[in-house]
Amino acid sequence: MKRISFFLFPLLLLSLFVFSCDNSQSELTQPGEKNNTLSKSVAGANDGCVTIQSGTLLASDGSVIKTGYDKWGYNYQAHLFNGKYCDADRNADGCQGYKDDNLQMKWNEAWLSNKDCNGDGKLDRHFGFLNYKGSGAWITNHMSGTYTQNGKICKWTYFVKIIAPPLDANKVGSVWYNSNGTEIGPDIWGEFAIIQEIYNDPCAGAHGKLYVSPDHPGLGGW
Repeated sequence: MKRISFFLFPLLLLSLFVFSCDNSQSELTQPGEKNNTLSKSVAGANDGCVTIQSGTLLASDGSVIKTGYDKWGYNYQAHLFNGKYCDADRNADGCQGYKDDNLQMKWNEAWLSNKDCNGDGKLDRHFGFLNYKGSGAWITNHMSGTYTQNGKICKWTYFVKIIAPPLDANKVGSVWYNSNGTEIGPDIWGEFAIIQEIYNDPCAGAHGKLYVSPDHPGLGGW
């Protein structure tokens, strides 16, 4: 019988995705004007961005990034992943227990760009910001799978949306809050907030929303 550890899934996936196309930010060392943005000299590099179509940008494994889906299920041009859970980390040993589960990911430009504007030869992350906070970055993970219980095949689905908190957000304990004191969502990986979780598994009696951010109440799921 397979059961979902609600918090474990986004934590694992976030760590997988953040490093799946790792991008060194070592050159982004100059603080902005008290707002987490880079100096104009760095941010101005946007005028000479290199695209995937150039055939010169590299993934963390050294392979050349191309348009369309690669063999693992990443479509960096379209900001999508569609494949098996372990394929998100290129079939790493640590995720083999979930290798048959399905995973779809969607993200925006701030989370992982489809171009290189800082000149390091890799896709940019939170371009124009020293880190993710305030960048507007977000990612969604939609997972599904099956397990057998008492001879019955059980189907489950899980969805989570994760965002980078705004610049004026504060973390109190393990929860992020906006400047007005409204809860954004539980902290994850130290730099992000979970704003929605949905889990359905009829065999386990689970139906619907696990969490919806008070700061983002209008979310409609996937």
